[in-house]
Amino acid sequence: MNFPFFIARRYLFSKKSTHAINVISAISVIGVAVATMALVVTLSVFNGFHDLVATFFTSFDPQLKVTPAEGKTVAADDPVLTEIRQLPQIEVATECVEDQALAVYHGRQAMVVVKGVDDNFEQLTHIDEILIGDGEFCLHAADMHYGILGIRLAEQLATGYAYKEPMKIYAPRREGQFDITNPEDAFEEDELYSPSVLFNVKQAKYDQNYILTSIGFARRIFDQQGMLSSLELRLKPGSNFEAVKKEISRLCGTKFVVKDRFEQQDDTFKIMKIEKFIAYIFLTFILMVACFNIIGSLSMLIIDKKDDVVTLRNLGASDKQIVRIFLFEGRMISAIGAVIGIVVGLLLCWAQQEFGLVALGSSSGSFIINAYPVSVHPEDIILIFITVLLVGFLSVWYPVRYFAKRLLQV
Repeated sequence: MNFPFFIARRYLFSKKSTHAINVISAISVIGVAVATMALVVTLSVFNGFHDLVATFFTSFDPQLKVTPAEGKTVAADDPVLTEIRQLPQIEVATECVEDQALAVYHGRQAMVVVKGVDDNFEQLTHIDEILIGDGEFCLHAADMHYGILGIRLAEQLATGYAYKEPMKIYAPRREGQFDITNPEDAFEEDELYSPSVLFNVKQAKYDQNYILTSIGFARRIFDQQGMLSSLELRLKPGSNFEAVKKEISRLCGTKFVVKDRFEQQDDTFKIMKIEKFIAYIFLTFILMVACFNIIGSLSMLIIDKKDDVVTLRNLGASDKQIVRIFLFEGRMISAIGAVIGIVVGLLLCWAQQEFGLVALGSSSGSFIINAYPVSVHPEDIILIFITVLLVGFLSVWYPVRYFAKRLLQV
């Protein structure tokens, strides 16, 4: 058995001559445990919000999105895109044309993003799960083109679930000459009709700005005949997602950019990762403060055991072994605090998931969910455990060596 570890374990659990040392050691363990628990719970809450936001985007965003590396649009019959469509793992491929326009309804107006999609958009995404109203998903019928608005945009334009009159859509003309004395001549104008449904992604980016319509309407008003701004893909069940993405990226080369759902919302998830990292840093500093209790406990233990140190030296223990005894003592306090904190933190996370102990607000229905979401990721637990051990070791390394050497010189 490791001699310094054996002695350190005896010192940790044995009764000291001064009762205050036992109390301070217990406080040290509790301090580390509380800081560790805070790390587990806080990072799990950030994970919960991350996963919650990801589910919202899933209903609207495709699994993979191929866009031009330069410019807004590219020819729909581009050989690379044709080759991608023919991959055996592709189940649904939808052409999209997306650009900004002006929507006007009953004197109200708003800058919007008109997204024209193929009829198979319903099979590409989970759009049916976020539709609200009496109608159904429909983009066109004969010469009529329908526009499905985001719920916040419908509020802004006061359309309700079904706008009874056509909505005017204006887009700047891209080519040709126009009369500068007549500003309306500089815009293409067209009309959209209501399918009596709205979509509710629960994200302002979509709900407040987007109108879904047919790709034929978007191509006509944006003068993009035979073009597309993105090719959106859904893979067959059981396909190796990463392998397919890698193959599509290889086919695209530098001409196109391939993005998965998280990369399509890169700005949102980057902010969430930064917030989580900052929370981790702040809580690690709190953990460092908690570890100062360990220093106090060890310094008093070193003084209390000075007679034992003399005995150990007479029995042949080296100075290095004696220093390691107290280093092991500090490490064990950190390790016990880490284990207790992780266990308590996981129990709190489980209770929050099952019972929603901490609510987001006092009014029911004011938020998307009633309680703080929690998601425990194993890699976070491993990171927290390593962090606690590392911080605990570093915080006691110099003080223990300093006090032990002073004692050994006496």
